[in-house]
Amino acid sequence: MTNAEATPKQPLDAERFAEIADHTLLAGGTTMPELDRFLAEARELGVKRVCVSPSLLPVDKHGLEIVTVIGFPSGAHHAEIKAAETTRAVRDGADEIDMVVNLGLVHVRDYAAVEAEVRMVREACGGKVLKVILETAELADDEIVGASLAAARGGADFVKTSTGFSKAGGASVHAVSLMSGAVGDTVGVKASGGVRTASEVEALWQAGATRFGVSGTASIIAELRGESPAESSGGSY
Repeated sequence: MTNAEATPKQPLDAERFAEIADHTLLAGGTTMPELDRFLAEARELGVKRVCVSPSLLPVDKHGLEIVTVIGFPSGAHHAEIKAAETTRAVRDGADEIDMVVNLGLVHVRDYAAVEAEVRMVREACGGKVLKVILETAELADDEIVGASLAAARGGADFVKTSTGFSKAGGASVHAVSLMSGAVGDTVGVKASGGVRTASEVEALWQAGATRFGVSGTASIIAELRGESPAESSGGSY
């Protein structure tokens, strides 16, 4: 059964979205006062977790879960460096790790090497949640499927569409559908990159997304509540 033929999921409401949204601040040059304001906003929004750059850790969590990024944004780092960066991030209090895959390995279809680098980061983060960013807008359909399967074999808990920094684009319903179809129910799918409206969130949710990376979280939650969209301080993601 394809995603298009599958029974539609219950539409997302604001409260459920807040539980599965990674409220994100990955803008370069972020200052500590800006981070403090961002964390205060996250608490006001009622989100469960935030995603920030590893150099901003450790932070006072105030009950939030902390997601950070590894090999970001290019993914063109040695696997050993990604693993070392992960070890440091976990030591600094990260609860979840979002690593960028080596796109060069994907483009030559060396999925064994992709699996090996994911496994190395998996070992470094131990029991923490691991998401693997595929940068799907830069991949052919067979590369999306192959990389998703390799990430799953390497121990990923989620496959993720995008960094939000690629000129090729961000999340798409097509990519999410391919990823979800590849990994099934065994691995989650995080949609991120250019997701700015409640209608986009709902389309991605129905396509198979189970987590979202967004900076305009306040605006999306307002839309889901039927309110006027609010401004978010999160920055581009």
